[in-house]
Amino acid sequence: QVQLMESGGGLVQPGGSLRLSCTVSGSSASINAMAWYRQAPSKEREMVALITSDGSIYYVDSVKGRFTISRDNGKNMVYLEMNSLKPEDTAVYYCNAKGGNSWLRQGNWGQGIQVTVSS
Repeated sequence: QVQLMESGGGLVQPGGSLRLSCTVSGSSASINAMAWYRQAPSKEREMVALITSDGSIYYVDSVKGRFTISRDNGKNMVYLEMNSLKPEDTAVYYCNAKGGNSWLRQGNWGQGIQVTVSS
């Protein structure tokens, strides 16, 4: 059974930092792309950052210069370092991974991890 497990969320003040981690397990296919998404209340889910197996990286404009995505291929883990956090970064964050040609997380994405930026 494929599992993606996020950790590291919480409450932080504006300007603060958090580091999210995600472990992918149970995939029979090699993991190529890995990504972080977020969904704020009453908003659509959006891709925040993506990293491919060859190290190519994409960030949504709103987090460029503040967030850093990285991965540990040996451990099937992906990280999101979030600095200079803003209240508008408040959302439920999810990781996803592409095994072969399919994204592992589909349909109901489950709980994710809450990040709240507030004073």
